[in-house]
Parts: sequence; C-alpha cells; structure tokens
Amino acid sequence: MRIESVREDQRQVWVLTDRGHREAKQLLEPEGIRVSVLRKEEYDPVTGELLGGGYSDHAAAVTSTAAERHQAGFGHGLGFQTEVAHRLAGGYVQRADLVMRAPAAGVPVMLLEIDRRTEDADDLVHKLRRYADWFRLLPSDAEDRIKRLARAGGFDHVDHEQRLWRRYYPQTGREGTPPLAFVFADTTDVKVANTVKVLQEAGRRYWAPRRYDVYQRRITARDYSQAVPGVFTTLEQLQEHGADAAVWRRLGRADDQKLADALDNPDGDALFHRQVAQADAQEKQQRAAEREAHRPVCKRCGAKFTDQRWKETTASGNAWKVGDLSVCGTCRADDIARKEAETATEWEPAPVQPEPEDDRDQKPGKPRRSLLRWRN
Repeated sequence: MRIESVREDQRQVWVLTDRGHREAKQLLEPEGIRVSVLRKEEYDPVTGELLGGGYSDHAAAVTSTAAERHQAGFGHGLGFQTEVAHRLAGGYVQRADLVMRAPAAGVPVMLLEIDRRTEDADDLVHKLRRYADWFRLLPSDAEDRIKRLARAGGFDHVDHEQRLWRRYYPQTGREGTPPLAFVFADTTDVKVANTVKVLQEAGRRYWAPRRYDVYQRRITARDYSQAVPGVFTTLEQLQEHGADAAVWRRLGRADDQKLADALDNPDGDALFHRQVAQADAQEKQQRAAEREAHRPVCKRCGAKFTDQRWKETTASGNAWKVGDLSVCGTCRADDIARKEAETATEWEPAPVQPEPEDDRDQKPGKPRRSLLRWRN
C-alpha cells in the first residue's frame, strides 16, 4: 500500500501499489470478486511531488460508506464491489460506485451511488433512469416468445427471472428490482433536500409504485413489481448513528427508517392479496344474500325451497316430473304419495270367496264356476 494523499481533515487516502494490486487480483478474482483498476502514481513535472488522483475524495467517501455498512453488520468484508459496470444498449456503461451483498441482513444486493456535491440533481435522475433501463434488459439468449412480448409493449409482463439482471444479482426477496441507494457526502441538509425533491418529482416514473389494474374494487395496495426501490441517506448520518440505525429514507416517504423497513413494502403485494381475498369474500356473501332474497317460497306451506327443489323447478326439460312449480319439495312429495295411494286403491283385487262344502248339485261334465271375480 502507499499513501496517495491527505485530506483536509488529515485523513489519509491509501491505495494499492502495483505489487499489491497483482496480489489482490490473485487472491480475490478466483473467488469472483472484481478488483478495480490500478491507481498509477503521478508526479508533478516541475516539483517532482506525488500528485493525488482526481477521485481521491470520492473514493474515500465510497470506502467510508462500505466501512460503515460493514461495521453495522451489512455484509462481510469481501461483500462489496466498486465501479461495477452495467452495460446498456448503444454501448453506454452505467457504473455503480458500490455494490453491496448482505443476505444475512435482509439485503441480498444493493447498488449505491455516492454523491459529493459534484453531480447535479438532474444527473442523478438520469442515473436512476439508466438503472431502470438496465433492469428491463433481456439477455441475448432470451426465448423468442419473451422477445416478442417485450417488443409488443408487454415488457411489464416479463417476469424478472427472464431478465438480464438475474444473471448477475440474486433475488431481492421483495417486489421490484434491486434497490438503489444514494449516499450524499460533504454536503448540506438544504442541498440534500433540494436534490431529493428533484429525484422524487422528475424520477417518479422509475421509483414510484403503480395502481393495480382491478375492476370496481376498493384496492389501496400498490404494485411495486416494476419500481426501482430508491433510498437515500448521508455519510455523516452513517458515521454518527451507524448504518443499522433509522437513517434511511425511501423516495416518496416522509420519515427516516431502518434499512430493512425502508426497503419493505407494507402497502405492496402482501396487502394486495389480503384485500383481494377480503373483496372475494364480501362479493361471495353479497351474491349469496342476493340469491337468498330471490329464493322461492312454497304457496301451500310457506317454506322456502331447498337448493335441490329450486334447481328442479328452474331446470329446462324437467316440467314433466317436477309437478306444481309453486310448491316446495315436501309438499311435492305429499302430492306424489297421495297420487300413488289413489292408484293403488283403483287396482285393489276383490276378496276371494270360499268354495261351497257340498258339490252334490254340480252336474257331471260341467265345469265348476269360478268364485273369483274382480271389482269394476
């Protein structure tokens, strides 16, 4: 290592030497950890003094942010990467100042932009837009069906698992894309407030949730599936209170929160499913009440029709067996029983007469007269 420069507050900026850079690459890159480019030593051509790099203060702010996050338990020491490239269409590359991976802390991945009063608020809006564009990209080997859907304007219906960013980053465990954090350093509260105001207004289409497309339902939940979760804080707050304190504010919200709370969506997907289930239950009850109000009543006994009897009297093609449509099933059963009794009485056989004991008057050769007869 070597000391590259000393800041106004006497903090030193250390960077790798050429030898240290080679050893770091040998150790880290096999583990999938990218090492930034070597900061070359530059000297004043007149005095021969070592010149500090133009990004020393920015690099120090990035390093300090990572250190505060690590100290608060967000990720391990090798869970941070700097200057991570995100290549867009047309060859433009949007580089994240810092990418943090801290799954144990509930943040599988987070992209961070560090601003030291060197960027205009509109520049940050453009960064937000470019990240949103990158999160929408498809991999080159995407299925033709997915490509056609995207070209037809249905990109919002392409699952995140089919998008390019899932090749690089893990699932977030929440709706939407990986979160994007803006950390402001060496600035004033007024400048932060003005910058955030522009971010919220001009960048609303990228970070704000949408209304769910539901028909005539009282759904207050919001759809975060296409939103880029944006949070912000200051390096001074991180250093004073720690990264695990309530120093993070979500774009569109009024209060500071802890990071996990700021990234959660209490009015999002979970609330939507609860409200839909509640709406379904209410509609089911309403339909049942309306149906009950139209249930027929027996004209004979006053009892309500059962579901089976109601179905019998309204089904087409059953008129020959349902009888009187105005009576319930019980009265219909009484009608059937009465009719069966009447039919049985009409066909009842006459009692058999006993044979006479004396057959003396019976003439020979004449058949005996039958004593069995039927009622007319």
